[in-house]
Amino acid sequence: MKTRGAIVRKLNSEYEIVEMDLDEPRTGEITVQMVASGLCLSDEHVASGDFPARLPICGGHEGAGIVVAVGPNTSGWEVGDHAVLSCLPGCGRCRYCATGHQNLCEMTDNILVGSRPEEPDSFRLSYQGEKVGQFCHIGTFCEYSTVSVLSAVKLPKEMPLDKACLIGCGVSTGWGATVYSAETKPGDTVIVMGCGGVGNFAIQGAAHAGALNIIAVDPLESKRDFAMRVGATHGCASIEEASELAKELTDGHGADANAITLGTLKPEHMLQALESVGKNGVVVVTALGNATDIDFKLSLFDLTLKQKRIQGSMYGAVSPSWDMLKLVNMYNGGRLKLDGVISQTYKLDEINQGYADLRSGSNVRGVILFD
Repeated sequence: MKTRGAIVRKLNSEYEIVEMDLDEPRTGEITVQMVASGLCLSDEHVASGDFPARLPICGGHEGAGIVVAVGPNTSGWEVGDHAVLSCLPGCGRCRYCATGHQNLCEMTDNILVGSRPEEPDSFRLSYQGEKVGQFCHIGTFCEYSTVSVLSAVKLPKEMPLDKACLIGCGVSTGWGATVYSAETKPGDTVIVMGCGGVGNFAIQGAAHAGALNIIAVDPLESKRDFAMRVGATHGCASIEEASELAKELTDGHGADANAITLGTLKPEHMLQALESVGKNGVVVVTALGNATDIDFKLSLFDLTLKQKRIQGSMYGAVSPSWDMLKLVNMYNGGRLKLDGVISQTYKLDEINQGYADLRSGSNVRGVILFD
């Protein structure tokens, strides 16, 4: 079938809207008519060249829609089902899935290639005869997307799809960063650096886990104000200010955890975050930067003698097949705030304006709504 989608064909370029050919679903696959897709900075990193992705590639890794076709001998799915797509597939069989680390599934190794996860040379999209990858194997910046059922979670039909799309990446990543990766406990003091889409869910996760003090850090007052509405107890314009505040709130000890949820990670952020946490403190890194940034400064003396920890957090350390439904239920039960996070909606043809708004800071989270 034919489908329109947003692709990147060369580095440091904007997304192009083109008509492509899309494969029908094979066994173990479904075709989803996309209803909504979130605009996440990870897709911007693909366009800018920060990520070493294979080009051309169709962007988008945070989407929800309605199933319009089911591959042969594919059980558990029917036409008309609602689905949220996970930015990482989970096979359920590899050593990582079997030990509760579905976010590290071996099938995630080719997400920057965009082929079928189990077939590195097989692509579902093509443009003018050239193979086109699907970012994170799903490519949600597309009117229709054929995906593996291992990348999809069935939704209750009462769940609004424009809200559900955020659970595909931003909600899960942020919430899991403070709940799972930071292992936040009741009474903790948590700093969240960056109050965009991911940061606001890290704040909500810290609140759900029982943190006493949640310090939101963002240079934009509007984002700090919004963070206070979703669970932050304090707002600071800089990490230096937040570090001092954390000490004041903890009799000089410092924060128990710092979740770095910035749109673009810079080497200097690591030292700033490490200095903000106290003994036995953890710095959780969800933010991504340029793949060539491999050097950063830290105090090895401080790291060892104060028993601090740097913890990478891939997809918030969630297990998508379970945690995404849990988060849906939390939203439907009034415990998870999604509605106000979507600050602007766009049509597919307005995708580059959406990213311009995201870079300028005028959006907490933008969402593409498909006709």
